[in-house]
Amino acid sequence: MRDFAISQWRRAHKSLASAESLVQTDPDSAASRCYYAAFYAITALFSLRGQTFSKHSAVRAAVHRELILTGQWPQELGQAYDFLLDMREVGDYGGLEQVSREDAEMAIQKASFIIEAVSEICPELDEFA
Repeated sequence: MRDFAISQWRRAHKSLASAESLVQTDPDSAASRCYYAAFYAITALFSLRGQTFSKHSAVRAAVHRELILTGQWPQELGQAYDFLLDMREVGDYGGLEQVSREDAEMAIQKASFIIEAVSEICPELDEFA
């Protein structure tokens, strides 16, 4: 599980860097990359705990059940994850609706917030970023 967690952690950082490079020109893609940055970081965290999930909805449920409701993370982090999931839905499947540059910039902040929170729980991952 450790190797998988490291690979997911690296993906989280690459996805965030991609989002930062896309925010001005392609907010939809930037928002999607932000969601995946958070998703990969959280997947790394749960992987180190011996947990894996096959659906995005299962990861979301685990965030709320195991991190927010237990008090390990503040409620704002759960809201941040939900925001990123919503922005990904708009960015990837929104049809006529698109992610604004302002929302994409907010998504970068929220994804960074989640990555930092994972780093606080699993500082051993930082050497692999």
